Amino acid sequence: MQKTRLLLTSLTFMGLIALAGCSFPGVYKIDIQQGNVVTQDMIDQLRPGMTRRQVRFIMGNPLLTDTFHANRWDYLYSMQAGGSQRQQERVSVNFNADDQLVGLSGDFMPGVSRDDAILGRDGAPQTAPTQPQEEPAAPGSLLEQIQRDVDNVETVPVPTPEPLDTSAQ
Repeated sequence: MQKTRLLLTSLTFMGLIALAGCSFPGVYKIDIQQGNVVTQDMIDQLRPGMTRRQVRFIMGNPLLTDTFHANRWDYLYSMQAGGSQRQQERVSVNFNADDQLVGLSGDFMPGVSRDDAILGRDGAPQTAPTQPQEEPAAPGSLLEQIQRDVDNVETVPVPTPEPLDTSAQ
């Protein structure tokens, strides 16, 4: 009786541990990506009048080509990062009867960068930060000696090879 009770208690304990492992908050959940990755750079490269081949070269194959709307390509992308809400982006590219790009609609628009908005930039070109002027090395220091050696290096011209004789012999 004692052994049966010990066996039942240990099996119950092991079962509870196994069930707790299924819903433990520290369990890693993978990111799920589906569809075509569309970036703002791709959208910025699109121009009215481009052919279907040019658009396909820039954007890749469309995820959806509707039979009833042959002049529209749809690019869908969804991302669900490890247990969080799913985010979905959609872009539709429209062509005219001559297979030329006439417009696009969806979550991306030309010239509007989400990256700049996230980083807090207003779209104006950024100027490179200026580097402070270096102070001259202290006299007698190792840095001054290295700079003097670099300044006194004698340049040697690089030898140029003689042209090959291509005349028939």
